[in-house]
Amino acid sequence: MSLQLTGIHHLTAITANAPENLRFYTETLGLRLVKKTVNQDDTTAYHLFYADGRATPGTDLTFFDWPVGPEGRGTHSISRTGVRVGSAESVRWWKRRFDDLKVTAGEITEIDGRVSLDFEDGEGQRFRLIEDGGLEPSHPWEKSPVPAEHQIKGLGPITISVPDITNTQLVLTHVMNMSEARTYPSPDGQGQVHVFTMGEGGPAAELHVAVQPGLPIARQGAGAVHHVAFRAPDNAALTEWTERLNGFRLPSSGEVERYYFRSLYFREPNGVLFEIATDGPGFAVDEPMETLGESLSLPPFLEPKRAQIEARLKPLV
Repeated sequence: MSLQLTGIHHLTAITANAPENLRFYTETLGLRLVKKTVNQDDTTAYHLFYADGRATPGTDLTFFDWPVGPEGRGTHSISRTGVRVGSAESVRWWKRRFDDLKVTAGEITEIDGRVSLDFEDGEGQRFRLIEDGGLEPSHPWEKSPVPAEHQIKGLGPITISVPDITNTQLVLTHVMNMSEARTYPSPDGQGQVHVFTMGEGGPAAELHVAVQPGLPIARQGAGAVHHVAFRAPDNAALTEWTERLNGFRLPSSGEVERYYFRSLYFREPNGVLFEIATDGPGFAVDEPMETLGESLSLPPFLEPKRAQIEARLKPLV
């Protein structure tokens, strides 16, 4: 199994209120807006990227701004997004912050052996703040309202919900070369959660699969997750993954040039949309690292349409 994914690359979710989304993720969560661009397949919609201070792969939380109603929660979906901090003390700091700011949050508990705190944004986007034991590096954002020692370090684990794990398990282990590490009871009382690891493992490289046949089928909308992306180091590795999926006759998008990274999309057997994305070239390819996200960025193939694209976008503030 020489071909390995190295962790979570990014996660893309849906908002129906871009200005409030921007406020919550930069002011409340203290993340850095590292790219303000548009959905390349629907240029009427913003695509906002939030990350750590250096826009590191594995820290990107992104949103499509679509005028849709709330999601219908259920299975066949990405059900909760893990975000990591460095210590249990940081989890406690966030609990106090959420209480002060009236953010919807549960109580601090231990889930899968890690100190954890579930919370939601204003549209019901579901998160789990976990302490990663200081295992992963931290690249704080110096202009964040959150003190450096408590800032969110990145993504992971990501939890998906499926009614039957059989074929999903086969794809994760036999096609995607993940390893099944352990199980634990789902905190919501609905079934068991199977933990799959990739690369060197750890919370930044885990996919948690909750088996929940009793839930309705999810309906995407505001507050839902659109897809999760996994890390490939470079274009050569991505091409190997494309060939591997073809070899298993698993339908995919083929390689797609996203300018900031190169991607491959496919659905696992329960319909959850997966992406494999390269670590580079990164978000500083078209603007200085110091001023990421301060103006509208467009990939070269959309640049000639800048005037009409900007005219159709609503102000963010």
